Amino acid sequence: MTTPTSPDVTITVIVYNDAERLPRAVASLLRQTHTNIEVIISDDHSTDDTPSVARRLAAQDPRVRYLRLPENSGGCSAPRNRALEIARAPYLMFLDSDDELPSNAVELLLAAHRERDIDFAMGAVERIRVDTGRRSTWMRDLVTERRTVEGIESEPGLLFEHLSTSKMYQREFLDRHGLRFPEGIHYEDQLFSAQAYCLARSFTVVPEPVYRWYIAPFAAAESASISNQRHKLTNVRDRIHVQTLIDEFLTDSGHEGLRPDKDYKFLKHDFRMYAGDLPYRDEEWLAGFADLVTPYLETLAPEAFARLSRTERVVIQLVRERRLAEAQSAARGLGPEVAPRETVTDGSGVTYWGTQIPSSSWARRELDVTDLELEDRPFPSTRFRHEITSVTPGPGACVDLSIRTYDPGLRLPVGPQRASVVIKPGRRRLVTAFRLDPVRPGLFEGQVRVDLAAARLPVHGFDGIRHPVLELNHQGLTNSGVLLAPLAFPTVTATRVGTLPHQVTMEPEGKVPGRVQIRWRPVGVTTRVRPVVLKVAGPRVRQAARLVRSALR
Repeated sequence: MTTPTSPDVTITVIVYNDAERLPRAVASLLRQTHTNIEVIISDDHSTDDTPSVARRLAAQDPRVRYLRLPENSGGCSAPRNRALEIARAPYLMFLDSDDELPSNAVELLLAAHRERDIDFAMGAVERIRVDTGRRSTWMRDLVTERRTVEGIESEPGLLFEHLSTSKMYQREFLDRHGLRFPEGIHYEDQLFSAQAYCLARSFTVVPEPVYRWYIAPFAAAESASISNQRHKLTNVRDRIHVQTLIDEFLTDSGHEGLRPDKDYKFLKHDFRMYAGDLPYRDEEWLAGFADLVTPYLETLAPEAFARLSRTERVVIQLVRERRLAEAQSAARGLGPEVAPRETVTDGSGVTYWGTQIPSSSWARRELDVTDLELEDRPFPSTRFRHEITSVTPGPGACVDLSIRTYDPGLRLPVGPQRASVVIKPGRRRLVTAFRLDPVRPGLFEGQVRVDLAAARLPVHGFDGIRHPVLELNHQGLTNSGVLLAPLAFPTVTATRVGTLPHQVTMEPEGKVPGRVQIRWRPVGVTTRVRPVVLKVAGPRVRQAARLVRSALR
């Protein structure tokens, strides 16, 4: 292929010690439907086989150039900036070596630029879990509609989409403002993107995917991405530091009116990620986290807090007051809607989270849970808190669970309560009844044995995850709530024998402190039968399943 004298688009692939995945990233660029491109592999002084791999890729296609930094910069900014200095195209894109571009990404974004004079174009980001293959769209609601935005003030919610790699920039726009990636810091994308949004006169959003972002949530600590190193207090410090730089830029550039939206983004996205991890952290980490984050929280716009859910506000306030054990408890309810363990009511009838009435007016506002209507909601929608306190393997595929139910609104009558653990991997439910006995007002405990092999599976088998729930029955009404798992318990695995065998596993829900989950995986003959049955459409499924089962017998 002849190298064009003037490529339309330069795509920089930054890489550091990633010889294995670099060819995949570059291949995704060379497959672009718009072929007049320049690819710069910018190597942050790798010490593995990356240099030889990069040189081989450059030798195989004249569109590929290799740039090696003289020393490691420790971040993404320097390799991007050095490549920017030698890029020859009027439009620029960036790719990380562990990700890919869809084959029409360049075509889509370049078409948006040629349609009208804009400073950058952006599209959807497809997230792919490397452990499960599950695909989702990053910030889906922001990219569902094609449109041109005339200034970020008209759509400040786009600050949530802070990736630099989902965009194609006009080179003249970056040079006009001297816009480069900040070196020597982490989370550089957040500052760069905030600056680009504010400085752009207009930009176009396209709904089609233009970037494939591979997520490895369980990667080893030494190879985990920066965003997956939240267990380090230095990570917290880095994230807060870049927020202060964004704040300074907003003030200096005359965009201070965006502070409430930017602060809301920090609370809803950045702080929220650390909040979900709080139950796993030890006392020393929690104290260090509170020391780092509390001074910055004091600077945020009050209206940003008001836009959060009640539970999110409670977690933040408990951290600010250094009620860290309570913050851990509250954080376990961030995903599912669960009640606090206890509440307290003042003389005016206002109900607060925890056992003490807050001392300041701000704390009273943030910890006020009156709007949860714990005492007044209709019974089916009342919030309880169901915690599994222990998990013990029983005979066969049975599991013994100890369950504690908190009823802070005192909705349940005095005395034993009828309850059930419900599992539904298919249309039919497995209901295991048991009794919750009162310990004191607002607290009940019970024991239940669940046979994981007893759940009725679909006729074609089942490959997936379900979360058991706890049902309470009172005066003919039913309330269904999630079961919070212990933060750590031994995974229970058994084999469900029968016509269609499955392996069934009970475990905590990934890294997020929340629900217990049960996972089914077809094994043996099921792995051969299931694809056949799934090919049979609509009403013929049951008939096909019966035939398959008859044949197996």
